[in-house]
Amino acid sequence: MASDPERPSLPSLEKEGKSSREIRGDQEPLLNGNHESDNYSIYAAILPFLFPALGGLLYGYDIGATSCATISIESETLSGISWYDLSSVEIGLISSGSLYGALIGSVLAFNVADFLGRRRELILAAMLYLVGALITALAPDFPIMVIGRLVYGIGIGLAMHSAPMYIAETSPTQIRGRLISLKEFFIVLGMVGGYGIGSLLVETVAGWRYMFGASTPLAVVTGIGMWWLPASPRWLLLRAIQGKGNMQELKETAILCLKRLRGPSFENTACDQVDEILSELAYVGEEKEVTLGEMFHGKCLKALTIGGGLVLFQQITGQPSVLYYASSILQTAGFSAASDATRVSILLGLLKLIMTGVAVLVVDRVGRRPLLLGGVSGIVISLFLLGSYYIFLDDAPAVAVVSLLLYVGCYQLSFGPIGWLMISEIFPLRLRGRGLSMAVLVNFGANALVTFAFSPLEDLLGAGIVFYIFGAIAVASLFFIFFVVPETKGLTLEEIEAKCL
Repeated sequence: MASDPERPSLPSLEKEGKSSREIRGDQEPLLNGNHESDNYSIYAAILPFLFPALGGLLYGYDIGATSCATISIESETLSGISWYDLSSVEIGLISSGSLYGALIGSVLAFNVADFLGRRRELILAAMLYLVGALITALAPDFPIMVIGRLVYGIGIGLAMHSAPMYIAETSPTQIRGRLISLKEFFIVLGMVGGYGIGSLLVETVAGWRYMFGASTPLAVVTGIGMWWLPASPRWLLLRAIQGKGNMQELKETAILCLKRLRGPSFENTACDQVDEILSELAYVGEEKEVTLGEMFHGKCLKALTIGGGLVLFQQITGQPSVLYYASSILQTAGFSAASDATRVSILLGLLKLIMTGVAVLVVDRVGRRPLLLGGVSGIVISLFLLGSYYIFLDDAPAVAVVSLLLYVGCYQLSFGPIGWLMISEIFPLRLRGRGLSMAVLVNFGANALVTFAFSPLEDLLGAGIVFYIFGAIAVASLFFIFFVVPETKGLTLEEIEAKCL
């Protein structure tokens, strides 16, 4: 058969091997990549990680700051407004407005992500962060405030979609897991920062305006930083191989971008790396643009099952609800800090920060599956202990405190960072934009469902039974991880597609 002059030739495929959960039964050959000996500069890798990660930090900051801002807004003496007497529904809209916006942003990302590219989508997210924060901080009345919360939330949806993609596609293979997991560290860092700034301003007149406005400088830095960074070379090569631009021009641009991303040490090998990526993309069939129907068949369906399943279990194992109960649990145990909700939040935030840091340090050495299996096992134990506390052991508050700390720690070792890591690397390149937007939509949708369904379920069944239900779901998630989720440690993104899907 005659070869297509526009299609890159395949490299020689030398090695062949198999591993349970990595290669299908027909022993698809390994892609021949030399990523084990890739040279890269740590210094050069910092900024391509840092600016996208700031998008996650701004998401975390919103979580922390909003919990304090609602206290300020409801105060007759400190709100600085005449419309402070808000109903529970209106306070709920302020608290969850950014969550609804994130859902909208996830839907928008499905349609615009592959057209805009990862870099421009992050620039747009930074602009929405800035506009949303300013509208909220300067809001003259309640409706304008809700609009600001929605706009900021759309920025969250776009940032949480594009940031992990950009980091995954531009990171050296050897440290990809560490960098994407570090983005979760930035989210938690943002939460702690939000709680800290909120606690400092909560007794200031109109302090909520300063809390929401404090995110604007970081939004500007994020936008400028992403404007300066190059486009994702893999996105450029996807455009090239799908005929959405001049092949040679896009290839040359990708080489220049790769040199900027990896630093001077990569100067002599960037050309070979681009050729290798093009060949691997041709091998796995990336030259065909994905259709909506195709997303639910074959390897696309498998990627959706893995990614969507992980972020679904991440939420329906009760993460929002356990944190909701944190203050009352610590107060029952007699902790003096429990009298101040913001101090309790800072305490838990610091624990989350420490455990996420541990995950960041070990993820590329230990692997994704061991952290998931070990961490979720701890979540199962903590949820059944929490359920038992509310039913049988209410005179032993130490059990509740230990369970709470165990849950938070194990979540940050497993579902917290690894969920976002897996969805950023498991989707094939031509599916990555749309697939990741669906996974993010599942994440925020499940978060909203668990958050709003918890109180009615608690009234109907009692807190103990609800935590038992969460524990049973966590057991089911262990089976899902063991039988469905592959190990992607040390593989290039193209090898993940060829061997794990």
